This record gives sequence, structure tokens and C-alpha cells, in this order.
Amino acid sequence: MGGTYLFKHNFGRDRPCADPDFYTHVRLLINCVGHGNSFISNHAANHFGIATFFYTSFYPILKKWAGIALVWAALIAYAQVYVGIHYPFDVLTGALFGSLIGLGTAKLFNNRYGFAIFDNQPEA
Repeated sequence: MGGTYLFKHNFGRDRPCADPDFYTHVRLLINCVGHGNSFISNHAANHFGIATFFYTSFYPILKKWAGIALVWAALIAYAQVYVGIHYPFDVLTGALFGSLIGLGTAKLFNNRYGFAIFDNQPEA
């Protein structure tokens, strides 16, 4: 929601699939999802927000496996560019915006609640 009200309504950049100067130069893989604004990518923001929260909160438990969440978010972001729905800068900015929100939320969560049930586990 922050991406829409803070960025999309204020910048008003067309999607690549709806830009008449651009869409004739690329092969679009899907029909245009509408003529809404492109900057920033809310898909990238949402998925990177969730992935950053997950990575920051679960890294002490899952170690390197927590990074799968970031790979998942990166694949979602890449797909938005690949199919012609967003420009790369839209996705990059969305990823940064979502990561900041996810990091802030994770810090608040971990400071307030954390995962105390995992602290008293016996060593294997």
C-alpha cells in the first residue's frame, strides 16, 4: 500500500507494456495488466518485505537456508521485468523499499517477541 500511495500516484510512470514508445520494441509475454502506474513494483516490495522479515527473524535458526526467501523474492522481481510489466529500476526500487520495511518490522518483532521458544533447545 505504501508503494501505491507514496510512489505510484506521485510519479505516474506508465508500465513498459503500456508505453507506446517502448512496447513496440520488445516482445511482451503476457497481455498488459492495465494501464496503471509502474513505479515502484509492489510485487517486488511485498515479496522482498516478507523475505527480509523471514531472513532476519529466522536466520539464527535456519542459518543459510533462510536465504531461500531472498532468492524467491528475487525470482518474483525478475519475472516482473521479464514479462514486460515493470522496468528494472521499478523492481530495484520496490525491492529496496520492501527490504527496508521488512527489516524495520523484523527489528521490532525480534526486539519485542523474537523466538524465545528456540532459545532453550538442547544441543544435539
